[in-house]
Amino acid sequence: MRRTTVATALAAAALVLAAGCSSGSPQPQGRGAASGTGASTPAAPPTVQLPPAKGSVKVVRTVAQDLKSPWGIAALPEGGLLVGSRDDGSVLHVDTTTGKKTAVGSVPGVDHQGEGGLLGLALSPTYGADHLVYAYFTTESDNRIARMIYDPKRPAGGQLGAPDTILRAIPKGAVHNGGQIAFGPDRMLYAGTGETGDRGLAQDNKSLGGKILRMTPDGQPAYGNPDADSVVYSPGHRNVQGLAWDGANRLWASEFGQDTWDELNFIEPGKNYGWPVVEGQGGKPGYVDPVAQWKTSEASPSGIAFSDGSVWLAALKGERLWRVPLNGTKALAAPEAFLTGQYGRLRTVLAAGAGKLWVLTNNTDSRGTPKPGDDRILELDVT
Repeated sequence: MRRTTVATALAAAALVLAAGCSSGSPQPQGRGAASGTGASTPAAPPTVQLPPAKGSVKVVRTVAQDLKSPWGIAALPEGGLLVGSRDDGSVLHVDTTTGKKTAVGSVPGVDHQGEGGLLGLALSPTYGADHLVYAYFTTESDNRIARMIYDPKRPAGGQLGAPDTILRAIPKGAVHNGGQIAFGPDRMLYAGTGETGDRGLAQDNKSLGGKILRMTPDGQPAYGNPDADSVVYSPGHRNVQGLAWDGANRLWASEFGQDTWDELNFIEPGKNYGWPVVEGQGGKPGYVDPVAQWKTSEASPSGIAFSDGSVWLAALKGERLWRVPLNGTKALAAPEAFLTGQYGRLRTVLAAGAGKLWVLTNNTDSRGTPKPGDDRILELDVT
């Protein structure tokens, strides 16, 4: 009786299988399949929302004013901004609602000479747990990166803890000290450095000058770097002061040219960005051409930010805000200039939410022409 039942079940299964085979493979009734046709349709690629070729900028308000030689800026998750002074090494907290400025403290060891001093600021990727603020700054002997605990509950002026240096021996000079630092989507710390006027450093992989660096939060070479024992991520840079990631986590950097071309570069690990062999779009084998370029009189790009499909660049000598709309790793349209000559030198630009930017002016750094209220932080609505 048991054998008869098993045999009957097997026969029934064979009939079902034969019936299925005679009518073709079953078609999934979901995305990418045409129901009832017996033929599949490839899934449509996701739609990429491109930015408009032409954008717009509206200055909504002045967030804060009367800042002196500001350079680095970092947005706090609890609200407000930290702003560093290049020349005296001090750090302020700025309330973005009221504009009130509160002294946080100073970074010890800052030595301001020429373009050096307290430069970039960045928050730890685990700031909520450790309250660490990172700073790139010039000392008497080098440029270095250190981290400090920021405790807003302590008295004003004493809210920064003792610095813990994580990277030393970045070359320093009267010019071209780089100085931008930022944590990427991979939670690694990136730093843009300059070649200090010594051009050969940019192509010397043993030097930290004229490079983009990538490191762990402790200052060690990050996994996946071109050289496992080095923090160098890309060589061939003259002076990098802007770093930003787009919506696909691709890295972009601004580049000061010498006499001819300033650059916006799409950065890939191990690629060589040309300086001093190439300036601008040279088409030379072995070197990466910029995605966009400007005459140096129109730009001198420092900080950059990505917002709503475009890279925005703050221009010092050019005294304007540049917009480069992107289609992947290419410019969708020609760069567009805004605010030309209206607010003087622009040092840093920071994404402030959908369709908003904060822009930091830089007229009190000895190269600008300060007006009453300089320097200031502006809030912009942008598209």
